[in-house]
Amino acid sequence: MAISAITDKRDSAQRNYGTVTGNRWIQLLCGVIAMILISNYQYAFTLFTPGMRQTFSGVPYAKIAAVFSAFILFETWPMPVAGYFVDKLGIRKLMAFGAFCIALGWVLSGTIAKSVSELYLYYGVIAGTGAGIIYISCVANAVKWFPDKRGLAVGLTAAGFGGGAALTIMPIANTIHSMGWARAMAFWGLAQGAIVLVTALILRHPPAGWAPANWSQRVNASKAVLPSRVVQSKVNYTWTQTLRRPEFYLVYTMFFFACAGGLIATANLSQIARTLHVNDARILGLAIVPLTATLTSLCNAGSRIVWGSVSDWLGREYTMFVTFGVEAILVFLVTRIAGSPIAFVVLFSLVFLFWGEVFSLFSATTGDVFGSKNASADYGMVYTAKGLASVFAGFGAAALAAYLGGSFAVPFYIAALLCGIAALLSLFVLKPLVRNRIAKETLLVAAASRIAPPAPQIAKTEKELAHVS
Repeated sequence: MAISAITDKRDSAQRNYGTVTGNRWIQLLCGVIAMILISNYQYAFTLFTPGMRQTFSGVPYAKIAAVFSAFILFETWPMPVAGYFVDKLGIRKLMAFGAFCIALGWVLSGTIAKSVSELYLYYGVIAGTGAGIIYISCVANAVKWFPDKRGLAVGLTAAGFGGGAALTIMPIANTIHSMGWARAMAFWGLAQGAIVLVTALILRHPPAGWAPANWSQRVNASKAVLPSRVVQSKVNYTWTQTLRRPEFYLVYTMFFFACAGGLIATANLSQIARTLHVNDARILGLAIVPLTATLTSLCNAGSRIVWGSVSDWLGREYTMFVTFGVEAILVFLVTRIAGSPIAFVVLFSLVFLFWGEVFSLFSATTGDVFGSKNASADYGMVYTAKGLASVFAGFGAAALAAYLGGSFAVPFYIAALLCGIAALLSLFVLKPLVRNRIAKETLLVAAASRIAPPAPQIAKTEKELAHVS
């Protein structure tokens, strides 16, 4: 009887959704595809800035760079609300709305925008909100479907966003060359929105009570699946409970610190190449900025997969310490490569190889620390730290560079320092704080299991644990 019950529970996804939609690997694949398609909204922005500067010739570059900041703000700040509705209403409706927004934002930007202020609305508010809804939906879906391979699953999903642009940077650059930036943006916006809408029809959250075959949190707690360096909360915190936890604010601060360097490069790569006197260089016949953007996208994707997987056995905090520490050094070295096109390509590729993992490590950590049930809302709140970082990385870095005669050295010095601090916080503050709390939860769960409360009391017990811990 017990074996039959376990089998039914294990197969409930395919029984409810069918063999295709109920397959968690197909769910993961659709999430990755959707993330690939929204990646251009962030990583291809730098390709459009030269055309924008020509179209809006009287506008300072810092105000054009602020379009990027507006996009990141609206990609991140509505996420807690979007995540809440994803958890409550399901992923399909929110994904469909997000697909409509990303299509509309770029189509309007490329067809009727007559000023940079209008780009703030179309590219920033509308497309940014759509991209944020899609992002949090796909990442949280990976967290829910893969409690046993969380680092790998969110790494693959985040890699779609971080590396998807590698597939389209050159095509978009060619389209801009042949059609102009505005028509190219409208064309790509419509195509990307339509394909994301198709993936929305397939995506589902797993059924209540579902678990992967041969896995349960009890097995996880006994270290039969995951090593002791990865711990997961026994409590599913609501978003209000999450906001009362000190570890939330620590994770939030670390996310902000670790984001800065890569976002500066993402938002201002064309302008940075100009200030480092390499913008007109060609390598193997290819223009340096599109080539570097393509390689950095590949490294960005690889970073999320590799370091996400590494964190499954090394531990989230140790992985953060290593990657953030190396990133701090690399970001500092950016200030030392003026006049060297090869160094520009190689160093920025390495910067993204040790930067992209922030989006797999922090999403996995959020699921570990606060539980997977409300992962959409919880990670949505954590992810808003990227929005704050974008204000510094986009408009702030560009304005500071303009004040200092065009040099981005000081913004990179600041980013290197922040990343180094994040590395130290991960090992010496986050690790003991989280593990002490989860150790207490484990003892409380063990005590509760010996008492064996009846089924109706389980939800009540979980709420009590959240308050006690």
